[in-house]
Amino acid sequence: MTGLGLFTVLVGAALPLIDFFVVNVALPAVERDLDAGPALLELVVGGYGVAYAVLLVLGGRVGDTLGRRRLFLAGMAAFGVTSLACGLAPDAWTLVAARVAQGAASALMLPQVLATIQATTEGPRRARAMSLYGATAGLSMVAGQILGGVLVAADVAGTGWRAVFLVNVPVVVLGLLLGVRSVPDTRSGRPAGVDVPGTLLLALSLVSLLLPLTEGRAAGWPLWTWFSLAVFPLATAAFYLTERRADRHGQVPLVPPSLLRLESLRRGLALLLPFSVGFSGFMFVLAVTFQQGLHMGPVTAGLALVPMALAFFTASLAGPRLVARFGSRVVTAGGVLQAAGIGLLLVTLRQHWPDPGLTALAPGVGLAGLGQGLQLPVLMRLMLSDVPADRAGVGSGVMITAQQSALALGVATLGSLFLALVPTAGMRAAVSTTLAVQLGLIVLTTLLSLRLPRMR
Repeated sequence: MTGLGLFTVLVGAALPLIDFFVVNVALPAVERDLDAGPALLELVVGGYGVAYAVLLVLGGRVGDTLGRRRLFLAGMAAFGVTSLACGLAPDAWTLVAARVAQGAASALMLPQVLATIQATTEGPRRARAMSLYGATAGLSMVAGQILGGVLVAADVAGTGWRAVFLVNVPVVVLGLLLGVRSVPDTRSGRPAGVDVPGTLLLALSLVSLLLPLTEGRAAGWPLWTWFSLAVFPLATAAFYLTERRADRHGQVPLVPPSLLRLESLRRGLALLLPFSVGFSGFMFVLAVTFQQGLHMGPVTAGLALVPMALAFFTASLAGPRLVARFGSRVVTAGGVLQAAGIGLLLVTLRQHWPDPGLTALAPGVGLAGLGQGLQLPVLMRLMLSDVPADRAGVGSGVMITAQQSALALGVATLGSLFLALVPTAGMRAAVSTTLAVQLGLIVLTTLLSLRLPRMR
């Protein structure tokens, strides 16, 4: 794959992740403009995340079978159309429906990125491409909130919050023009049909967990949320048994159990889940705290995250050289640095509340970003290192599904904890408690990193 081809697929990787986080900053404006209550606002965020997570593995499988470039271009085109629908939505329910469709389009596009990288590169070129992918993923999650703040404040041509969606359209047009010319067409050498029972049971498992956790707090935890959560372990068990039986009978399951027997993927997933839960919860809580607790405007709230983005990018670029020298212990070092950054941010907020200023916030935010940048790109490279090329789409789909599900869980759990504490304890105490919980998650990920396979 050429440098232009790599750039094009990385643009495709950035778009879905930016759009998951860009809405955090735009929600207050959406609430005012469309008269949307808390439950509908949760669906604007959660509907995208659930549809995205549910269809990722299926998108990877279909790309392996029908051709990854075809699915990448189709997913990107659909993402552009649904972004336009979001930007033109006349009411809250239309916006929710468009966001669900946008999540489905993302699920078609994103698995093809990693699968194409895996299928067309090897050795040092693959290591560099995976590092750039990890850097793109992490930067996109931070840049989403920065970009959202700038666009909402700029009010381009009177579009307000709608600009955070409409800006995707010209980017998609450029991506399609480049993709047709530069993205190589690859597919699995052993194409397989769609595992319908596995697909339906995986969808049921994810929806029964993510939907009630996303919508429950705003809806007041009605009976259906508890029923749905009770269904989750049953659906998950049925999914595992169905996939294992299909594998034993010589069929090709949606998620082959043999993939999870790969030590690098299995141990990497165990670390990726708490990392992503903490990351998304952290970003959501910061977005609310900066704007409502510290009374920053959207642009200032975005600028407060610039040190994190710069530090993350720097660490991502240094990752391959550090891994060549220190192996997977780079991830452990990243966890220690991230914990130090969150701890420093916690102390800063407690001492200087409610007006810490950007200068006081920068060291903690930047150090946290440095630690995150040493973890995520290296971890993604490690998880896919032993996945066979003909299962690259499924392998990347499994990894991204785990990441996306955990991102949604982070907003639902840490975000709900934070919002539940604000009315009684106040925002200062609420953010302190939530950051302390995240510190606990970072300790867990750091300990789990000690069990990662060595890599060079």
